[in-house]
Amino acid sequence: MIFYHPIYSALQLPERHRFPIKKYQKLNNTIHTMGFSDRVFEPKPANLAQIKLCHDANYVDAFVNGFLPERAIKKMGFPWSTTLVERTLLSVGASIEAAEYAIEHGLGLNLGGGYHHAQFDHGAGFCIFNDHAITAKHLVQQGHVERVVILDCDVHQGDGTADILHDNDNIITCSLHCVQNFPRAKARSDLDFEIEKGCTDTHYLQTLQQALDLIGRLYRPDIIIYNAGADIYHKDELGLLDISLVGVLERDRTVISFCKNNNIPLSIGLGGGYQRNEAQLIEVHKQLLYAVFENY
Repeated sequence: MIFYHPIYSALQLPERHRFPIKKYQKLNNTIHTMGFSDRVFEPKPANLAQIKLCHDANYVDAFVNGFLPERAIKKMGFPWSTTLVERTLLSVGASIEAAEYAIEHGLGLNLGGGYHHAQFDHGAGFCIFNDHAITAKHLVQQGHVERVVILDCDVHQGDGTADILHDNDNIITCSLHCVQNFPRAKARSDLDFEIEKGCTDTHYLQTLQQALDLIGRLYRPDIIIYNAGADIYHKDELGLLDISLVGVLERDRTVISFCKNNNIPLSIGLGGGYQRNEAQLIEVHKQLLYAVFENY
C-alpha cells in the first residue's frame, strides 16, 4: 500500500527554491504508468496529540496557527502557509498509516516523509515535524509493537530523530550517513555508521549489511521504519557519495529482502533527493519503486 496526497506537490515556493516540490506528483504519475495505481491511497492527517508525542506543544501550536517567528520559518526552509500546515499533517499521517499497514500486511510506503532533521521544538532542513519519530512513538504507545528500529539511509544524518528519541529504549535509531555532510554537528544515534565522502557501491552495501546484521542480532525489532533517501546517488546536488543507480537499487533491495526474510514489517518514507534535473531525480527515486514492486 502506498500513501500519497496531491498536496505533497501543491506548495507554492519561491522561484529557484532548492526543494524539488514537484517530485511527488511525478512519482505518483510514474506509479500509474507502471500499472500500480490501485495501490495508491490518500492518507488521513495526523492529529495534534500524535504530533505532540515528539514535539513541544508551544512549537506545534505556533506552527499550526501561523505564529512562528521569522527566524524559525527561515530555519525550517519553507515559507509558512495554511497549505504547508495541511501538507505537513497529511504527510505525518501517511507515515503513521504506512506503518500500521505494514504491521498487518508486511510493507507500507509513504510517497513522502523522512523528515529527520525536525527537532523537539523547531524545524530544520525542510523538516517540520519528525514523522518517523512520531510514528514510532505512536506504535509503541498504542501497543502495536514493543520495539521499533528507525533505519535512516538518507545521505544526511538523522540528527533530529536521534535527539528526540535519545532516551527511549523501545525505539532504536540507526543512521548511515556521509560524515562530511549536513548537519555539521552530528547527534548520537543508537547506531551511527559514518560513510566517507566519495564512498562507492561496494563499501556502502557492505556497511549496510553490517548495520542490518547488528539490528537483527541485537534488537530483534517488531517493525523497521526506513528512510530511503535518494540523495546517496552520485549526481545528487546535496550529496557527497559516489553511489550508482544500481547501488541505490541494491540498497533498497537489501533492506526489503532483509525484512521479508526475517518476517519484520517494513514501513518506508521517501526521504531526500535533490537534483534540478527532475527527470533524473525521478529515475533515482524509481529504484525504490522497482524494489518494492518486485517483492510485494
